[in-house]
Order: sequence, then structure tokens, then C-alpha cells
Amino acid sequence: MKKIRRLTIISIIIVYIVILAGATVRMTGSGMGCPDWPKCFGYLIPPTDRSDIEWKKNHNYKKNQIIIFNDSLIYANKDFKSSTYIGRENWSNYTKHDYSKFNVYHTWIEYINRLIGAIAGLSVLILFINSLKFINKRKSITLLALLSLTGILFQAWLGKTVVDSNLLAGKITIHMLMAILIVSLLFILLSKLNVKESNLIFNRYISNLTLISLLFLTIQIVSGTEVRQFVDIEMLSNNYSDKNKWLMNPPDSFYFHRSFSIIIFIVNSLILIKLKKMIIESEIFKIIM
Repeated sequence: MKKIRRLTIISIIIVYIVILAGATVRMTGSGMGCPDWPKCFGYLIPPTDRSDIEWKKNHNYKKNQIIIFNDSLIYANKDFKSSTYIGRENWSNYTKHDYSKFNVYHTWIEYINRLIGAIAGLSVLILFINSLKFINKRKSITLLALLSLTGILFQAWLGKTVVDSNLLAGKITIHMLMAILIVSLLFILLSKLNVKESNLIFNRYISNLTLISLLFLTIQIVSGTEVRQFVDIEMLSNNYSDKNKWLMNPPDSFYFHRSFSIIIFIVNSLILIKLKKMIIESEIFKIIM
């Protein structure tokens, strides 16, 4: 029991790091640093210079390797060696989106984000494998581990759709909400593994506040992605400079998102105060708070 509990805690920590890495990707505008998925410009290890993804004569190209040609992305139809001219018969246009910029800084931020995501997937897979020993005695543990693994795999697919859509706001919102769902599943699993805390019965006041907190969190995430979409447009229109202009004329959703965070803080503070008054020592709630 201690081993699987430790694995669950490790998985929770790694998933939180993935969320943090995803936020870093969004804040730095690195979401399209790798225009394809799961590889990056067709490489397992991404390029470090623009010259690495430009056409070269007498160069060996691998199938599906991507280069930038005439400010567009094209990919190799097969393995071949280039001659003295490009030979477009060996290349096809990349049609999933038209984003063709290269920024090594953005590329590696996005690549590191994907690596951490892969580590999270591996962690949850190991967790699920270890949960199989409980399949007869405590099926809920195995089921929660399976749901967490399914969620991680679905999240990886969602990441692909986000890139293919060139960071469509709606897909980013679903991607973020799925991350919160995975964290929730892992916390539920952790509570099942903690025998002492699994017997706690919280009163209706705390239960209702917790549900309200989850609802408010969902609203905050959705409004946040709308704000981020607006900022992305402003960043692009100002050529990623003049930061003071990005929020000169913000939408109403910006003010809502900014102020709504105070309400979320108050609701969660009320939960914490109530728990202390009830003299409930819950490690899980301390971690969440």
C-alpha cells in the first residue's frame, strides 16, 4: 500500500509540473515552437538553428522531415538525398496549419513541455501496473488508476489537436480542463489509499463549498483562455514587442478574470477555516490548499 501511495503522490507532483510547464509555454508564446506532433519538425530531438530546417543540397532527408521553404512548411515524402535543386516532387505541403516561423527559444520550451508530459504518462502507467494487484480486493483503486492513465493518453491526443489547430482557444480550454480532471482523479485515488482519511465525513457546508470552488475554478480556466487568446492576437499585431500595448484595450473578460480570482481565494479560505474549526487534520486538504 505504501508503494502505490508513493507512486500516486509522485504522479500528482509530475502532473502539476506538466501544468506549470504548459503555463510557461502559453506565457512565452511557445505553443507552436514545434509545428508537428509528436516529433518536432520531424525530429525526435528538435533543431537548434534555422539552418537545420532549411533546404540543403546533397543532404540526406528522412521521410516526414519538415523544412521551411518560401515561408511555408513542407515535408519529405520519402527517404532521399537531395541534389543541386530542391526537387518538389520529393516534398508535400504541410496542410494542417500555415504557421512556419522558427524560434529556437520557443521550440525548446515546447519540447521540454512534451518531455515532462511523457514522464507524467510513464509515471501514471507504472502506477496503473502496480494497481493491478488490488483488482480483486479493492477494484476502485485499479479503476481510478486506469481512468488516470486513460486521461493522460487522451490528454496527449488533445495536445496534438491543439498544435494541429494552431492553438485554437477552444481546444486549449479543453486541454487545460482535462489536466484538472487528471489531477482530481489522482487525488481521489490518494484519498482511497489513505485509510485514516477515507473514513472522514465532512458536513454539508464543506461539501457545498468544495463543489462551488470546483465550479468557480472551471469558470476561471475558461475565462482565462479567452483572455490569453486576446493577448496572443495583440502580441502578434505588435510583432511581439511593445508589451505596454498588449492590454491597452482589454475585453471585459480580462477584468472578470482578474477580479474573479479574489472570489476563488475567499471560497477556498472559508474551506480551510472551517476545517481548522472542526480540528480536522487532513494531509490531502493541506496539499490542495
